[in-house]
Amino acid sequence: MTTITDNAVPVKGRTADEMIAFAVMTVLLVIVPLTGIYPYFVMQALCFALFACAFNLLIGYSGLLSFGHAMFLGTAGYVTAHALKVWGVSPEIGIILGVAASAALSVITGLIAIRRQGIYFAMITLALSQLLFFIYLQTPFTHGEDGIQGIPQGMMFGVFDLSKPITLYYVVLTIFLLGFLLIYRAINSPFGEVLKSIRENEQRAISLGYKTDQYKLLAYILSGTLAGLAGAVKVFVAQNASLTDVHWTMSGEVVLMTLVGGLGTVFGPVVGAFVIIAMQQYLAGFGQWVTVIQGAIFVICVLTFRRGIVGEIAHFFKRSL
Repeated sequence: MTTITDNAVPVKGRTADEMIAFAVMTVLLVIVPLTGIYPYFVMQALCFALFACAFNLLIGYSGLLSFGHAMFLGTAGYVTAHALKVWGVSPEIGIILGVAASAALSVITGLIAIRRQGIYFAMITLALSQLLFFIYLQTPFTHGEDGIQGIPQGMMFGVFDLSKPITLYYVVLTIFLLGFLLIYRAINSPFGEVLKSIRENEQRAISLGYKTDQYKLLAYILSGTLAGLAGAVKVFVAQNASLTDVHWTMSGEVVLMTLVGGLGTVFGPVVGAFVIIAMQQYLAGFGQWVTVIQGAIFVICVLTFRRGIVGEIAHFFKRSL
């Protein structure tokens, strides 16, 4: 069967550029502890970058806008935190349990929502996310508004002491890079090409014999599972799990990160996540005005950088070639 593609740049040239960009990003992130930059900020940004990349897989390459992606981030966080603190499991088992919980949740919610499109799909995911928020608010194991505090970081594989900031940083970085490469491989595979064709013209994809609902469901499950991975890893960085990660505002933040960085670009969500987290970190002194500043920056980006930061840079160099 024919696969629909929308490649405006030769595949080999585009892949080479992306590999160079990935190598540069990796080197910069590896040397962060040597630069004096506060590791906690970068670790937090890496968790949200993975979350944004997972979200971008769904909206940027499948054309499905989810307003409830926070439910995967928060669910994995709660399950991992509970497993670590109450059950006393090792860090790797805690992460696996959190990711498995998000994967199961993505299957259930995906089967409910995936048959709808556009605003109806978005509203269903938002409703499911809010339903889960109120369940977690009342469920005893989440401790309601107090959340789960003082989570032990432990020894990963019995070797890596996650209580040491540098060790934790490189573990978080490794997980982020593995998740990023998995997403990159997915969008540059035949599966990813079908997703792009569904995004561009679903009826044409159906006419070519593709079962689009199955492809969209698989993309939704993969996106939710990787969002859960981000939530599970975030527990070790923040050492708590709270309702903030399940609230609808978190779903709004990941939309903001993706749009600011560049919707449908490989590195856009990473840049967007770092920009948003940096604003929250370094503008904290402005209090509630941080939200106003973020809103103003978002409006400016939409009006002047409609493709996002990375999208505009890529468009400029493509045009100048």
